[in-house]
Amino acid sequence: MKKVAGMLSGSSSTDVFSSDNDPDFVGEALPFAVKLYESLLGSIPEHAGLRLRTGSLYIMYANAFVQTPADMTPRREGETKEYLLARAKNLYLRGRDILFLGLEKRNPLIRKQLKERKYREAMAPFKKEDVSLLYWTAVGWVAAFAVNPFDMTLGQTLPQTAALMARVSELDPGFNQGALHVFYVNYYGSLPDYMGGDAAKAREHFAKAQAVAGTKDTSALMALATTVCVNEQNAEEFKKLLRQVLEFDPDKNPENRLVNILNQRKARWFLAHIDDFFIELERP
Repeated sequence: MKKVAGMLSGSSSTDVFSSDNDPDFVGEALPFAVKLYESLLGSIPEHAGLRLRTGSLYIMYANAFVQTPADMTPRREGETKEYLLARAKNLYLRGRDILFLGLEKRNPLIRKQLKERKYREAMAPFKKEDVSLLYWTAVGWVAAFAVNPFDMTLGQTLPQTAALMARVSELDPGFNQGALHVFYVNYYGSLPDYMGGDAAKAREHFAKAQAVAGTKDTSALMALATTVCVNEQNAEEFKKLLRQVLEFDPDKNPENRLVNILNQRKARWFLAHIDDFFIELERP
């Protein structure tokens, strides 16, 4: 079982999904794969690589195949939209909780320390080999709040997620080819000012993400367009960024093919529904 777990938690297993050019095929396959991973994890809970892969796949699936369809559901279908968002939140938290158990194995006091705002003490035991675990735990945590920003109980825990990401930034600033900077574009770009939102910081991280992975990944373009541009009601920049997403060749970087195809799908939808996001648009 440990040999199988090692194989499934290796990078090649992720590449099978991330390099695919058919999002719907991957979306149908992922639930079975995730439950298979979770079943194995139940038998060998000490396997760190399998825990990371199981929790992160829950979060990836929730984002690409539950929240994205929810965001693209027309407002007139309110019940369907609400159901999908609630389901996405549940899956995000499920992934986060699986990963948080991994953090507790590294630091048994982390839950108590985070609640007491002893962030430096909570993060001190984590080293560079723990970066992926910290990153995905924070991503699932923040994403769960993002789909339901009226959940103030969850919102009050956001400083804890910031502590996790700050440690990632300390240990590996260039983590996963700019993924950390894309996270911060979404984080600073989507939160209101009183919760730490900051358009200027979002743009700083956008520039860094583009410098690192602008020729490989369209995620930073999508992030800036759908957060800062919408908040600032900058329709021209919004359209410019999404057109750049559509002009990108997904085959140019096979390891990110799936996410770039998904981003193009979202970009088409956002451009087709631009009136839903901007109060006034200049018409020819």
